[in-house]
Amino acid sequence: MTTAHMEKKRLDNPPKSVKFKIQRREKEGAAATWETFEVRYRRNLNVISALMDIRKNPVTIDGKETTPPVWDMSCLEQVCGICTMVIDGRVRQSCSALVDDLLIDSGSDTVTLAPMSKFPNVRDLKVDRTKMFDHLKQVNAWIELDGTYNLGPGPHIPNETAQDRYALSRCMTCGCCLEACPQYGDDNYIGPQAIAQARLFNMHPVGKLTADERLNGLMGDDGITNCGNAQNCIQVCPMSLPLTKAIYETNREITVDALFGWLKK
Repeated sequence: MTTAHMEKKRLDNPPKSVKFKIQRREKEGAAATWETFEVRYRRNLNVISALMDIRKNPVTIDGKETTPPVWDMSCLEQVCGICTMVIDGRVRQSCSALVDDLLIDSGSDTVTLAPMSKFPNVRDLKVDRTKMFDHLKQVNAWIELDGTYNLGPGPHIPNETAQDRYALSRCMTCGCCLEACPQYGDDNYIGPQAIAQARLFNMHPVGKLTADERLNGLMGDDGITNCGNAQNCIQVCPMSLPLTKAIYETNREITVDALFGWLKK
């Protein structure tokens, strides 16, 4: 985030403290409750830093001593994708969510934190994203290479194709697109994340050799045809991936394969 942007978002009359209303759940399947904590305001404070402050002293604004909130985090610089949560009703990365921005956008002194709803809630803000990786297995989101001998130089990739692939390769498997997608849930749609990764590897010269396997993984009951074109995914993707373009191009590839695939045999 640039200094100019930070200056633009600066609070004219910053509060002395900020309230954090957090959805709590003791364990998977338990009833959800809400607890509110108070954190001393600091300029450029992000959500994870506030959660760390609460973890040091887990006492609610009512004076109740409680357990420290649980959430996932790792890189703290919007690379790993695991700190995703729903912040003030919008799914995003908690490491890059600045409290100043949130307070200005909401016009209040309270930030609401909840776990993603499309994944099993393990505890508090922590979810189990296993099915995202199962979807990657379903579409064979990798390239088979025999590394037991010298393969020589890699295949030539045109610059335009390389740029398109780079855009898709930036996916963090964070789950933002799936949380925002109205079609995703209850195993009825594989989601834009897996479709985009299938497109990424089908664009590779070696990946094209096994493209049919990836396309077949998208043709089941939970496949690409269940996309409702809501386009919520591109609105929330923290890496600005061209997800709708990837869905369109993959859908076209599946259609062509269905019509003319017999020619390959």
